[in-house]
Amino acid sequence: MYRTAISRARALKGSLSRGLRPVSRYASSSAVATSSSSSSSGGFLSWLTGGSSGMLTSLDMPLQGVSLPPPLADHIEPSKHKITTLPNGFKIASEMTPNPAASIGLYVNCGSIYEAPYYHGATHLLERMAFKSTLNRSHLRLVREIEAIGGNTSASASREQMSYTIDALKTYMPEMVEVLIDSVRNPAFLDWEVNEELRKVKLEIAELAKNPMGLLMEAVHSAGYSGALANPLYAPESALDKLNGELLEEFMMDNFTASRMVLAASGVEHEELLKVVEPLTSDLPDEPRLAEPKSQYVGGDFRQHTGEEATHFALAFEVPGWNNEKESVIATVLQMLMGGGGSFSAGGPGKGMHSWLYLRILNKYQQVQSCTAFTSIFNNTGLFGIYGCSTPEFAAEAIELAAEELKNVAGGKVNQKHLDRAKATTKSAVLMNLESRMIASEDIGRQILTYGERKPVDQFLKTVDQLTLKDITDFTSKVISKPLTMGAFGDVLGVPSYDTVSSKFH
Repeated sequence: MYRTAISRARALKGSLSRGLRPVSRYASSSAVATSSSSSSSGGFLSWLTGGSSGMLTSLDMPLQGVSLPPPLADHIEPSKHKITTLPNGFKIASEMTPNPAASIGLYVNCGSIYEAPYYHGATHLLERMAFKSTLNRSHLRLVREIEAIGGNTSASASREQMSYTIDALKTYMPEMVEVLIDSVRNPAFLDWEVNEELRKVKLEIAELAKNPMGLLMEAVHSAGYSGALANPLYAPESALDKLNGELLEEFMMDNFTASRMVLAASGVEHEELLKVVEPLTSDLPDEPRLAEPKSQYVGGDFRQHTGEEATHFALAFEVPGWNNEKESVIATVLQMLMGGGGSFSAGGPGKGMHSWLYLRILNKYQQVQSCTAFTSIFNNTGLFGIYGCSTPEFAAEAIELAAEELKNVAGGKVNQKHLDRAKATTKSAVLMNLESRMIASEDIGRQILTYGERKPVDQFLKTVDQLTLKDITDFTSKVISKPLTMGAFGDVLGVPSYDTVSSKFH
């Protein structure tokens, strides 16, 4: 529930800037000239320093021929979203907002879990090939058309879904939709463009080795699951030589079918959107939606010694997926409660230092450079755990501390004050994220792919409010009783064995 807003909650830093600005009114040049000729006192310097001046027309004076728009009401009801399903199964969803801009996205139930061994890396390369040359446009023409409407585009690929989005003023909605659908439906996959993006994929894979946390997040999925969720999110180096345009075309024909696609928009009238989208998508193949490839959580161990001057580790356990609404919300609140971060607070002095891992580990042990809770939740399963980084000689104790804090939460050491703060943080982060039209559009699309509908935000807030300390302790106890998934990277010589760490929980 509210998977997009929740997944971005921890990335929210600082305050959000709003797109609305106060309306300024200016006197006409003739009015200023008249005022200037009738008064010689004061002047610009007097006005700048706060003195009185007869040169400026009072802002309280109504201007001839200028009518002010009516003020907004004190309370504006949130707009209702509408969903239309075409005969071929393609879904179109939208909600209207008072914003002058609109965000439109095409979301596909297709991620790395749908990659057979022959297709490993296809979704990673498809993400890189987004908004390149199509059968109807060269890449240069496509870029020029997007620039002409002041648009922004993006694409992303995850383990379960892919997204293609465009953002511009809502008056350009027809152009936005046409460019978006053409880019997704009719990619040309020119050899030189594919080869150029493959070169960038290789650089991206090389950069992953310099990102220990990202590498460990990949590793715990590969080690913790058997089946589709063990597929790599990044293209493996062994697959790069066989990835080409023909393979991408085959993969898209198998997976980009009408029943697995949703076009979602924020800031657009539904009927107007429908008139533009339906003719462009009604001929998509109507094929039955495939069952999601199966995955089984098994737990496991990954460690890679690089000899660097730090030890990175991750301890993870299985949690229920989004389809178990209450327990996925508990996992989200638990992540907020445990919190954590780096020993240096980039958000300002004291930011985040009220969280459990800050109070119990980061504030007490200077050898620990980072310690933070994480979640990775999918439709039917997910992971919850703690990532940490410490000096090599302190690695065993840092892992012991992380395990101990998980057991403390399961043992009821959390009080109501901690829980109330975590619940308030969760709600505020989700609500602030949903103020962004781009996140709102993404949330609509991803929820419809997951649930077949968009659940009311009030339902999510009510679920959060109803959580109790017993819910947190029972949930954590159940989670840490499952098999452990463990990862270590860097100087791993001092990291305890898998069995040693696992025995602390069982």
